[in-house]
Amino acid sequence: MSQIELIEARHVPAEDAAHEHRPAEPAAVVTDDGSVTEALAILSESVRDIVETHRVTGAMDWLDNRPPHVIADALARMDAVQAGVVFRLLDKDRAITVFEELEPVDQQQILQGLREKSFRDLVEAMDPDDRARMLHEAPAKVAKKVLAGLSPRERRMTATLLGYPEGSVGMYMTPEVVALPGNLTVAQALTLVRAKGANAETVYTLPVVDRGRRLTGIVELRELVLHAPEAMVSELVVTEPPFVRATDSAEKAARLMSSTNDINLVVVDSEDRVVGLLTIDDAMEVLEAADSEDVAKQAGSAPWEGHYMAAKVFQLARYRALWLMLLLFAATLTVSVTDIFATTLEQAASLALFIPLLIGAGGNAGAQAATACVRALAVGEVRVSDLLKVIWRECRVGLVLGSMLAAAGLLIGTVFVGPKIAVVVAITLVIICGWAATIGGTMPLLAKKFRIDPAVVSAPMVTTLVDATGLLIYFTTAKLVLGI
Repeated sequence: MSQIELIEARHVPAEDAAHEHRPAEPAAVVTDDGSVTEALAILSESVRDIVETHRVTGAMDWLDNRPPHVIADALARMDAVQAGVVFRLLDKDRAITVFEELEPVDQQQILQGLREKSFRDLVEAMDPDDRARMLHEAPAKVAKKVLAGLSPRERRMTATLLGYPEGSVGMYMTPEVVALPGNLTVAQALTLVRAKGANAETVYTLPVVDRGRRLTGIVELRELVLHAPEAMVSELVVTEPPFVRATDSAEKAARLMSSTNDINLVVVDSEDRVVGLLTIDDAMEVLEAADSEDVAKQAGSAPWEGHYMAAKVFQLARYRALWLMLLLFAATLTVSVTDIFATTLEQAASLALFIPLLIGAGGNAGAQAATACVRALAVGEVRVSDLLKVIWRECRVGLVLGSMLAAAGLLIGTVFVGPKIAVVVAITLVIICGWAATIGGTMPLLAKKFRIDPAVVSAPMVTTLVDATGLLIYFTTAKLVLGI
């Protein structure tokens, strides 16, 4: 008997179990709302152990008293079997809410453990945009099964969203929009909202359209509620509102919402006809995904799907291995430079003492500049056209930092090896920090210019490059100052 069948054999259907009397079980109930650690000890047990020790009710108590996002986080930390069984303990309405909080990869795992009717009911109740994103990343077999089980209306909306390019606003928008003609009175508009609003994901922002459904403006529901019933909608319209096209980048649209403080953004097609809305919750998901991807790339790793705690050790290693191999080969530049100046090192062996200090300082300065510029590019504070300004700014920042470090380096060098080597170290620190900051600030902008993801020019790559060039600066300075 499978684990899921075992739960069903014990007669614990979600709809009934949610209302049954449950005795107090101190060992099974979690009191800390901010943590799922203890709950996982209950929820991630094998189903056989949960049932035989009568802890199903304890798991249900925890599920009933936690918000959906906390439950989703707990499910994402489990393996596919455990997550599927625990998910079945949720009542139908709560299950849908929790399901939409999960990442697409975790949603697919849950679906694989559901029976046919539960499967159909769940995907039918999803918002079209959430369903489309899940299907976009799902295997073809799963996508075909989901589409086949949908009602004609839901299938049509989902197919439309799947037709948009990956990463576009069309993949994230909700097509269920209440649009108002501009010639209505406030009373008529509110009647229309009541009639169609139940099928819409949001009614707070109402696009105003002409007869061809082309956007002429927007009106907030708040304005309709606060104005007299006989007032005309056309008098309340905000003309020339911010909007995006369905094929535009979802990340750029989300950044636009962040800068305009809008909770919804109108989406139009190539002929300015309203096709949907990008809602604030979806915009936040887009930004979170974009930021997570950038952070992973800046750290020299490929981004992964799903929850970190649920990822396998070899899966994480695989995502990081490629970058580490590339950086290993790039680091041979440092070995080559050291080999070239082997004679210089033999004549002044004490120079070797400061190699870690110098390449560490230069690498960190370059990584700081690269991270700052990648972030500034992402939020629109810096453009490719600002390249020369960024070079001049980061060069000066690096020289200032290098001068501060040089003062400390001069003191340390004098104490350990004498003033001559200390002067070499101090001069090198000024030059290497100025150079590293300039390189770190420039590479992301150049990458953007050549249509390469700036985050790919990650901090480890900048650090490796600065290490090699920093040694070249160090040994060249030593030869000039010491005359060797």
